[in-house]
Amino acid sequence: QKGGIAEVTVYDVSGRLVRTLVNQYVPAGIREVVWDGRNDSGVRVASGLYLCRLRTGGVVETRKMILLR
Repeated sequence: QKGGIAEVTVYDVSGRLVRTLVNQYVPAGIREVVWDGRNDSGVRVASGLYLCRLRTGGVVETRKMILLR
């Protein structure tokens, strides 16, 4: 297996980009990414529903997340 460019991003329910967690080459295998509940400016975001999107190798997957403070 090879690696590839991976992008992991967090969006609010309106579709606005909140945070880019990963946007780089990643070796093949299982990885873990932790979001600290902050936006790209470092400001804590409100509790609520967010969407996490993974794009890599032609695959796009989106999952719902609930942030509780």
